[in-house]
Amino acid sequence: MQVQRQSFVQEQRLRMNPQLFQSIQLMELPVVDLRAKIAEELERNPALEVAADRSTVSLDEGYGSPKEEYDYFEASSDAGFIRSGGAEAADGHRRFIEQALARDETLQERLLWNLRLVPVDDAIRRMGELIIQNLNEDGFHKEPPELLLRNEDPRLVEAALMTVRALDPPGCATKDYRESLLVQARLLNGAPGGMEEALLYLELLEKGKFDEASKKLGKTADETREIYRRIREDLSPFPGRQYTPGEVRYVTPDVQVFTRGGNFIIKINDEEIPVLRINSFFRKMSGSRPGRRPRAVGERESKERQARDYVNANVRDARLFIHSIRQRERTLKRVSRAVVEFQRSFFANGPKYLAPLTLRDIAEELGIHETTVSRTASGKYMQTEWGIFEIRHFFSNSISGAGSGGSRHSKSGVKERIRELISGEDRRCSDQEIADLLAAQGITIARRTVAKYRNELDLGSSYTR
Repeated sequence: MQVQRQSFVQEQRLRMNPQLFQSIQLMELPVVDLRAKIAEELERNPALEVAADRSTVSLDEGYGSPKEEYDYFEASSDAGFIRSGGAEAADGHRRFIEQALARDETLQERLLWNLRLVPVDDAIRRMGELIIQNLNEDGFHKEPPELLLRNEDPRLVEAALMTVRALDPPGCATKDYRESLLVQARLLNGAPGGMEEALLYLELLEKGKFDEASKKLGKTADETREIYRRIREDLSPFPGRQYTPGEVRYVTPDVQVFTRGGNFIIKINDEEIPVLRINSFFRKMSGSRPGRRPRAVGERESKERQARDYVNANVRDARLFIHSIRQRERTLKRVSRAVVEFQRSFFANGPKYLAPLTLRDIAEELGIHETTVSRTASGKYMQTEWGIFEIRHFFSNSISGAGSGGSRHSKSGVKERIRELISGEDRRCSDQEIADLLAAQGITIARRTVAKYRNELDLGSSYTR
């Protein structure tokens, strides 16, 4: 017979209170996102205000004295000044024009402009515009043209395709890089004989197997090498990429590390974060106590109690928010100091001296949990004398996979050495030769590991280099 009995069990549980949740949330934010979060909190909580914002300056401080470039701007924008100022004014006008903001031309804009200059029928021009708008960043079709223009005359569609392919840059409006290279070879002035046929054996040419390719083409080895040279110099497998505007990503470092007097100085980028405080009115209201006066009754008492609760709740939230920001700064400084201590060889000598380091190493050194270290390093950047790196870059396993207790060479450090060997090679070294050079430096890795790291660095093989 089963009998239910009451019993006491003692156990530890972690409760996610609002303060802990907010602290964890702010810990993960880089400085740019933290500023946005602070602005959101300032708008939400009237008890919170900015005491000082060091990321902004007044107009008098920022533009205290007119500089030379502003003189150029003011003078060169005046047409009368240009006409009467002679060579000096003309030089100023040129500087003004050169410094004007410009936007990169897109592939579609380039092709559409060139299409307007070609004398073709309106139907072909209309279909050509549709074909151009259907191209991706490489210059290839997004959708097959036979589906895009399925209700049009096939002969006119073909004429529109040939017109667009002949525009600058040539070779667009094709299905892939092979067709693009073939179109470019046909349009190339002074193309050597056999170039179109050589594109069928492009893999052999890329691997340097010119003797085998020569037999298939019926050419001599020298003629085949000359054809391959012209292919590499005059043809582009992705013709649209030269007009694709590159994505520029700006990062704001959260930590700066620099050397002064032989010591490493760690500076948290707190200038981007405004100094917060509690509004004096709310602070006074939260600290006030009801005096000896006739007790309010009814609706008046209820409104006063609601007002006090509103003030106290906002002041409490403001204090927790300020405390969480200060906690984030202290933890970031501790983690950064530990990273610099573990990676002294990197900061002193360069990226190829990056030592193996794991999250557990930092967590055990600081007496905190690994997840706290991970949140602190996530999405944040450190500015060093060797460039700006994500803090996670400094955490790298050893090449033996044994952590910091194994090999003294990290994976990232070995990859930097491989990059250095390839960039400074007098002749094209094979992966086995690179492995032998690394072994001479005390780094023993297999040839296939060299090939793996080389591919991760986006470096070609000895044939393609």
